Amino acid sequence: MSAAALPLYEAFGTDPLNDADARRVAEHAHLEALLRCWLVETRAPVRPGPLRVVLPSTGLALLTEVTHCSPSGWHRFGPVLLEGPGGASAADSVLAVALVAHEAAQRGGARRGGVPAGAVADLVERTAESVRRVADFVAHRRAHPMPPPPVDGFLAAEQALVLGHLNHPAPKSRDGLSTSDTAEFSPELRGSFRLHWFAADPSVVSHDAVRGAPSLSGRDTVALLADLAERPREGGRVLVPAHPWQARDLLRRPRIAALVEAGLLTPLGESGPRWWATSSVRTVYRPDVPVMLKLSLGLRLTNSRRESTRTELRRGLEINRLLDAGYARETYAAHPGFSIVRDPAWLAVDEPSRPEGPDVTGLDVAVREVPPGIADLRCLVGLVAPRPGLGRSLLGAMVAGLGAGAAEQWVADYTDRVLVPMLHLYAATGIGLEAHQQNTLVRLDARGRVTGAAFRDNQGYYLAASHLPRLLGRLGADTSTLAVVDDAIVDERLSYYLLRNQALSVIGCLGVDGLGEERRLLAVMAGRLREALPSLAAAGPDGDRLARRWLEADILPTKSNLLTRLHGIDEVLAPLDAQSVYLDAPNPLREVAR
Repeated sequence: MSAAALPLYEAFGTDPLNDADARRVAEHAHLEALLRCWLVETRAPVRPGPLRVVLPSTGLALLTEVTHCSPSGWHRFGPVLLEGPGGASAADSVLAVALVAHEAAQRGGARRGGVPAGAVADLVERTAESVRRVADFVAHRRAHPMPPPPVDGFLAAEQALVLGHLNHPAPKSRDGLSTSDTAEFSPELRGSFRLHWFAADPSVVSHDAVRGAPSLSGRDTVALLADLAERPREGGRVLVPAHPWQARDLLRRPRIAALVEAGLLTPLGESGPRWWATSSVRTVYRPDVPVMLKLSLGLRLTNSRRESTRTELRRGLEINRLLDAGYARETYAAHPGFSIVRDPAWLAVDEPSRPEGPDVTGLDVAVREVPPGIADLRCLVGLVAPRPGLGRSLLGAMVAGLGAGAAEQWVADYTDRVLVPMLHLYAATGIGLEAHQQNTLVRLDARGRVTGAAFRDNQGYYLAASHLPRLLGRLGADTSTLAVVDDAIVDERLSYYLLRNQALSVIGCLGVDGLGEERRLLAVMAGRLREALPSLAAAGPDGDRLARRWLEADILPTKSNLLTRLHGIDEVLAPLDAQSVYLDAPNPLREVAR
């Protein structure tokens, strides 16, 4: 076997992510993420061997070795040094972020109207916090590598994202979370907790549910939540769950405090069975019930505070009703292994003076069905996540067990059964799924081969504007809660979320784990997309447009998490055409076709 086909820690000596010291692992992981961000932002060429990142505004430079040059963008690096007038020494990740963020603010700010005052300092603070958390997560996972009961295979994958987003400078920053909170609420530490319950007067509660939803068993949202609370309703009050952290924060908010003072809302405290956080932190799961609960959480995670808007709560029901009306029938028929996880009910606390509800409620819950066959589903982000000091990723370990040539077959199956169905849905319905790694569930057989997929997230539905009249006709409605934007903007978003963030992570992971040469795996993916063009063209007018763009364009959009963070953009609340900072970057699928 050639050095290029070996795992990095065998081919290049000790991998810094396998260092015995968890703090050094965390430092290096953040330095690698920062370098990836910077290379995207500058479009600098990347080649195996020495890399020197010059920072002109300070006269300093970062020095390292590219140990794995990844066409998909999952570059790996050796130890990083900071070079100055007095020579070079080991780089501190927080100082490096300060220097690179300052440089990015000078470059990116000038192009986009300026970076807000204090943005660099804010990012530095959040990076320091993220490094501390990752060090704790790595140490804990090494001490407890095997999940304890009752953690099942689905939940174990949700808990596998120890390092966080590999292209974000502060992937595990959770400002406002104490050490004791972290132990309970973090999926990386496998924490579990009881929900905090409120008793609300029905006059300040709004709720809705899809009639006949299997997970509701004939109940409305109020009755379902009362059953989950495992406590009696008194005086006709509505039981409303909240994340414990959110409950504490809500009681300090004037709107909620006024409801409590008026006797319309009563905090009952934490009670009932324990729940586990999934990879999103705010969606909670119990292996013994047919629903998950998506709760609002005002912590700023990566780029956004995770509080649901009223539109998002209603959007889940609209998707249910569209599916029930057969709007995705063609996609389901063409790809029977693909499905959309349903959010069939929601409930939120209002204000008496605003019966229509505030835009962001803060005290709300979306009910998510546990999809059939959940024992076979794994979130993609958990499959591809590195496992410092514990060997290959979960995906790498599975594929290695399938024998020689398995990586190419896995990529082919993934493209056919995960990526192409999402493209088909877009072609047939105009619905674009914000299917990043965390929202993509891969269905596996007993050996770890791909058999299908599911998408989850009541927030992440775009609708191409050209399809709006047809969708409204199917709904019999005047408006839609989906994020309706120009077709070109949906194409841009899907080029990032479906291709760069989601599908290319599979190729990058298998390449880093030494299970396949990335260019060959990219060629396999391109070949399967090319095979799918006729079916996509038949699915809807110009239905193969996006896949052809992926195969033929020299450049494709990508997101700059560094600049998005520096500009202080909250991706939940920002306008749809300005949710993030997008850049053009070379198209790796086109590169392998040259």
